[in-house]
Amino acid sequence: MFRERSILHLNITDFAVAVEQAAAAPRRGRPLIIAPAGTSRAVVYDMSEEAYRAGVRKGMALSQATRVCRGAELRPPRPELYRRAMENFLRQVRSYSPRLEHGSEDGHVFVDLTGTHRLFGPAMDVGLRLRREVRRQLGFNPIWTLATSKLVAKVASRLVKPIGEYIVSAGDEIDFLAPLPVSLLPGLAPGEMRRLGEFRIVTVGQLAGLSRGQLLVPFGRRGDYLYEASRGIDTAPVSAGIGTATVAVEHVFAGDTNDRQEVTAAIADMTSRVGMELRQRRQEARRVGIWIRYADGLQVVRSATARRRTASDFQLQHLADQALSRAWLRRGRLRSCRLVCDDLCRQSPQLPLFAETHHQERRQAGLLAAMDTIRNRYGHALIATGRQRLSPAPAGEAA
Repeated sequence: MFRERSILHLNITDFAVAVEQAAAAPRRGRPLIIAPAGTSRAVVYDMSEEAYRAGVRKGMALSQATRVCRGAELRPPRPELYRRAMENFLRQVRSYSPRLEHGSEDGHVFVDLTGTHRLFGPAMDVGLRLRREVRRQLGFNPIWTLATSKLVAKVASRLVKPIGEYIVSAGDEIDFLAPLPVSLLPGLAPGEMRRLGEFRIVTVGQLAGLSRGQLLVPFGRRGDYLYEASRGIDTAPVSAGIGTATVAVEHVFAGDTNDRQEVTAAIADMTSRVGMELRQRRQEARRVGIWIRYADGLQVVRSATARRRTASDFQLQHLADQALSRAWLRRGRLRSCRLVCDDLCRQSPQLPLFAETHHQERRQAGLLAAMDTIRNRYGHALIATGRQRLSPAPAGEAA
């Protein structure tokens, strides 16, 4: 017998700020900005709702953020603290369902509660109970939304941010989405938003009024996603483990630069960091993206995709080089660059069928394993490949 899915989405808004406030609350009403201290070109890691309303944004230069939001309290990022807080949060949620999909230290969790009503009661009761338990035991006040799919639950959470709850009943998805702006649909690229604007499509209902054939001409294969998303159709399962899977590192240059050797060395260093993170997670990536920010504020994003997933620094470096060559087409100086690995999955335990054809990969894997052991014990900067520049951890590092 078919049963409508019950997908619960929990979101602790501005997770790093929420953790800092739970650890040591700032003075009442005072905005909080999290950014690396002691660097002249630091960028904002996270900010409180008060700072956001004042105009502060993630990735903004700290010098600009402090001018926009005067009197804000500054704190350095503490990734290890956020990681422990995320583990405690997931421990609370996992007691209601083993089927969790979550980000990495970002406070987002999807929970599949389908069929758990006999144990814990209706899914909406679980949402209320979880928020109460998390608030009492961890000091966080998460948003929670309930729907029949991840897509609709995600959109609902964007409506009630920073604090609230929303339930979209089965069969109400189209009516719920219709009056909302298309910008609330997840996964739309800036180019797609511009194209929709050219067609004067501003609401999800207007988008839902178009057929697959009409969307095929301007959007190609993406037309199928737009057609289904605008109608609340999303059959993607809640994947156990890290689901909104990305591993990312950002590097802010000491001064604006167009020195290719300096940029490629920074890319190589970031590649080694994300590669080590992937191996520790026992995950592999299929796509590498490079985000470069020019000195004039323009940001360009390009990516490269491999045929099969990998966690090898050597193969990730090849993809990063391709993405950089596609992104860095202007002659202007760069202010920062960011490397993102996504389309992740768990490493397969299956051994290669013809081991002799993978001799070089086995040698590289052995080398990387030895380097990981040294870095875990003595720090990442102690050992590097020839392309890397030995340097301290990049500013704004995030996983």
